[in-house]
Amino acid sequence: MDALNVRRGRLPAVLMTLVLSSACTAGATDSAGGAAGKPTVRVALGVDASYAPFYLAEERGLFEKEGVNVELVKTEGGPAATEAVTAGTAQIAANADSTALSLMVGSPGLRALGVFQSSDRYLKVVLRDGIKSPKQIKTMASIAGLGLYATHSYLRHNGIDPKSVKILQSSPPEIPGLLEQGSIDAYVLFEPWAARGDAAGGHIAGRIGDFGVKYVQWLIADQKWLKGNEEVAGKVFKAVAAADKLVTDDPDAAAKASNQQVKLPVADTKKVLPEITFAARGIDDADVTESRKIVDFLLAQKLIKKSPDLETALLKGWYEQHGK
Repeated sequence: MDALNVRRGRLPAVLMTLVLSSACTAGATDSAGGAAGKPTVRVALGVDASYAPFYLAEERGLFEKEGVNVELVKTEGGPAATEAVTAGTAQIAANADSTALSLMVGSPGLRALGVFQSSDRYLKVVLRDGIKSPKQIKTMASIAGLGLYATHSYLRHNGIDPKSVKILQSSPPEIPGLLEQGSIDAYVLFEPWAARGDAAGGHIAGRIGDFGVKYVQWLIADQKWLKGNEEVAGKVFKAVAAADKLVTDDPDAAAKASNQQVKLPVADTKKVLPEITFAARGIDDADVTESRKIVDFLLAQKLIKKSPDLETALLKGWYEQHGK
């Protein structure tokens, strides 16, 4: 297997991957300031339909209703959102469990506050046209964290040793193009990149739930900031929780808000929203158990040298105390 070009111990060029919203500026958030005396919090997130609650909360003014001014920091996805928190360009990130766990070793101050959505359907397997069986796959592309975990799970589910497949690390926007060029045979990725691969010389051949993978997305903060801003973080989570319910009840509004915020096509977004369970909740024992499985995978792949302290990093009870 290719070494995945994983850059251990080096923070990727976050400033090259962040696409800041028009209101966002560099530097640390002034949690005591902001518009009309409201605290300001920068929230880093990706640009796809799974973040529809944030887009809708912004469009509907739900953050303002909770008394907090939020600036959405849009990233390319993958680990970039949590890396923005580590770099100090955001105070809260939205990231998948397996992605965040890989970063918690090098940044032990990171804390998972709770879950805002989950799915075993949103990430899909895309095969290049002409690849009719997983046994034909020689090269795949993957993003770090969740993407790599799902890729290995898919191969093993089909009786393929991941070491026999070359796995290239890439970013979501680049991967459909690699498929179209014939540089890779397959990938596992979320929307809209799965659909783009389907339209660019590939076909969707399954979903992660088909091979026993499910992810949850956490809201994540650094302990140094969180220690003095738990009430503020709770207000952000309350707004996201309210938006979760609105996305479920009114997917049309969520799709339109996603289009307004990040130009996602309304029809495509509305189509994939039912693949995601939008519901806020606290971290529970099942999350800790699943996190241990993910950490074991990361250790086996030598992507991390030790396990993060899950009892410290995963804040069981925090959402119930501050976010409800």
